[in-house]
Amino acid sequence: MLHCLRKWNISHATTPYIIRTGSNHHHIKRGITGDVASRREAIRKRERRVAETEEERSRRLSFMAQRGQDRRAEETEEQRNSRLSDMAQRGQERRAEETEEQRNRRLAVMGQRSQQRRAEETEEQRKEKTFWGQRNVYVSDNICKKN
Repeated sequence: MLHCLRKWNISHATTPYIIRTGSNHHHIKRGITGDVASRREAIRKRERRVAETEEERSRRLSFMAQRGQDRRAEETEEQRNSRLSDMAQRGQERRAEETEEQRNRRLAVMGQRSQQRRAEETEEQRKEKTFWGQRNVYVSDNICKKN
């Protein structure tokens, strides 16, 4: 392949790669490949995020959240089900690969969040939750008795 590079006078500064375009036609592309380009772009994004102010960060995250809401508002029920199924699958894979220590840490964080939610909940919310919990038990008891 090196003799081909000399034939077309391609510099060695960039890594050439060959693309098949048809039966026997080849094109040599110069420049960086997609993987390298995306890696460089990710590094640039990370450097920008490190340098951004709190206000810029807040604006960026707000914009991202709004785009996500808009996208979800326009999706069909089939797309929504597919997205939720994919999320559940990824969660299962992540949990299957986690170590015992990671699992314990995840469960500890869940417990802390639950305690925090209960501490912040008002008396009104607590009564409503108790009411609906008791109602669900009553309904499920009646369903079991009928069967």
